[in-house]
Amino acid sequence: MKENALYIKIAKVIEEQIENETLKLGDKLPSIRDIRAFYNVSINTAIQAYLELESKSLIESRPKSGYFVSKSSRRKFSLPGISKLKSSVNGKRPEDLITKVFDTLQDKGITQFSLGVPDKSLLPVARLNRSAMQVFSKLEDGGINYEPVQGNINLRRAVARWSLVLGGKLTEDDLVTTSGSMNAIFNCLMAVTRPGDTVAIESPVYFGIPQILGALGLKAIEIPTHPVTGIDLDALKKVLHKINACCFITNFNNPLGSLMPDQHKKELVKMLTAYDIPLIEDDLYGNLFFGASRPAPCKAFDEAGIVMWCSSVSKSLAPGYRVGWIAPGKFKEKIIRQKLLQTISTPTLYQEVIADFLEFGRFDHHLRTFRKTLYANCLRFQGAIENYFPDNTKVSRPQGGFLLWIELDKKIDTAELYDLAIRQKVSFAPGRIFTLHDQYQNCMRLNFALEWSEKLEADLKKLGNIIKNEL
Repeated sequence: MKENALYIKIAKVIEEQIENETLKLGDKLPSIRDIRAFYNVSINTAIQAYLELESKSLIESRPKSGYFVSKSSRRKFSLPGISKLKSSVNGKRPEDLITKVFDTLQDKGITQFSLGVPDKSLLPVARLNRSAMQVFSKLEDGGINYEPVQGNINLRRAVARWSLVLGGKLTEDDLVTTSGSMNAIFNCLMAVTRPGDTVAIESPVYFGIPQILGALGLKAIEIPTHPVTGIDLDALKKVLHKINACCFITNFNNPLGSLMPDQHKKELVKMLTAYDIPLIEDDLYGNLFFGASRPAPCKAFDEAGIVMWCSSVSKSLAPGYRVGWIAPGKFKEKIIRQKLLQTISTPTLYQEVIADFLEFGRFDHHLRTFRKTLYANCLRFQGAIENYFPDNTKVSRPQGGFLLWIELDKKIDTAELYDLAIRQKVSFAPGRIFTLHDQYQNCMRLNFALEWSEKLEADLKKLGNIIKNEL
């Protein structure tokens, strides 16, 4: 049995013991050395198993004392449900509801649980500004000339160095820069589909994806997605003959926060390679993990060049810079031709600033601090929801990212609830915008990448009371 699969199996055994209360709240777990001896594995595998459990908030380490079953392991609320496989030829896109949510973003008096970007207080704004000044003073032409169509060489080189999770497979020549991740996904879909084609997407899915599909005249099949492990591969297998491409977030899906296990990723890539179906992989949240190490993207297992790996700094560093990239695999030349027709090039200055920050701005230090804050916020938000929301509420258990998916009583329509919440200066993302079908009306997405405060907790309590009043 392979070591990287074995630590998951060990963690699963202990997780089941915690769930059935064989191991109770506060119980001390066997030491790392005991786990190593009992399962006849390496120390590293034993450590990985415990780190996996820590990432799920099931256990906690205490200095000089060992590992214990944590308080947060006794979740009062269960996980959200899973949808059924659904195809859409002319799905109803909830543009009006999306517009309503975005129209409130300029009101600084509203607590924005709806917006899918980190609060600026959690980002290294001052350090980025210094990088911008340094870069601007060094640019020979002031950044006013065109970049090569493929993108800024310094940025591509820096991203390639940072993509060690891909096993050193990427070089700067494998990458094309874009205006953020959504622009990357749009370009990928244009490159591998034609109007009338069908694309497999997650369900629930980030609301921008159905908007792009509609603009390109594409159909969608929504694949059932588990809130912990991601898309249902068996459901996907049933529709492989119908689809022309897939578009998935395998690491910390938006809005569920699910993380596809490596074995599932390998199986997915193998399956799609056999059918020569391109996979557009949005790895926007991959660096925001709560566990021991950054999860690999599907691109790490791609030998045929069918995976188009997309990412950006929008969720971890600078949303407004709109700096992103693609590793398009065998579709690189087509992507470059499309970029030449659409934008010619992407702005030099912001690409150089991000390249400088990746190289000299202690990006790894920022990410470590940022991840700790996000993990602490995730636990705080889950605790507040369990304290203030109705008892039949269901909440996701993300292992990274900064989004919570909440399923409420079926009597609740979150589109109507949104209007009530806005009047009390609280915003969230209603569940209906994350699908093409009449589902998730009783769901909502909350952003927890905000600076925690008494006011924030009070606003969560306020939202909980609004929900209770509707039951």
